[in-house]
Amino acid sequence: MTRISQKARINEINRKLLLMASLVEKQIYGSMVALKNHDIKAAEEIVGSDDKVDDLQQKIEEECIKFIATEQPLAKDLRNVFTATKIVTDLERMADHAVDICKITKKINLSGGSFPEETLALWDMEEQVRKMIDLSINAYIERDVEKAYEICKMDDDVDVIYKRIFTDILSIIKVDDSKTEKTAQLLFVAKYLERIGDRVTNICEGTIFSSKGTYVDLNE
Repeated sequence: MTRISQKARINEINRKLLLMASLVEKQIYGSMVALKNHDIKAAEEIVGSDDKVDDLQQKIEEECIKFIATEQPLAKDLRNVFTATKIVTDLERMADHAVDICKITKKINLSGGSFPEETLALWDMEEQVRKMIDLSINAYIERDVEKAYEICKMDDDVDVIYKRIFTDILSIIKVDDSKTEKTAQLLFVAKYLERIGDRVTNICEGTIFSSKGTYVDLNE
């Protein structure tokens, strides 16, 4: 098989990765909109559409396995395609967290009312992690190691917001225990978003590995 045909197959894998990442971003965004609007119907639709992400994961993994088995790729291409199989796992887990948020929407909907001001930063977290997903996939495709490190610094900002929300929610519960049920559920939302940020750093680690052949731990 020629290098040109191998490149075409890698490009097709990357195209599907971009599509999967886009779907995951939409899942996360939609889950947080549903939460904000107490929209159970929208939350259920997102849960139901999770199969699309799972199907793409399976297709990408199958293409990667076939490529490795039939193309006898060079070391750098082998690392690149191997990394893709790990990236789809992280993307699928991110989509699972979006589903988790939708389940929380269904749990807290009956309590009604608006969200405490201290928890509004949740939507700042959501915007940040979605931006990170987009940047990380493009950094992987472009083999941009410098960009991968920059994205991990963005995760530090997500961690700061998470810690602030965690502290503020505990303070709310201490002052008014009638808000415990609703605000405690929002702690889980914050944790899911924080985990999504960690998944993005996994993708960045993969980008560095595929480009340099060295393992780094950016979640320390």
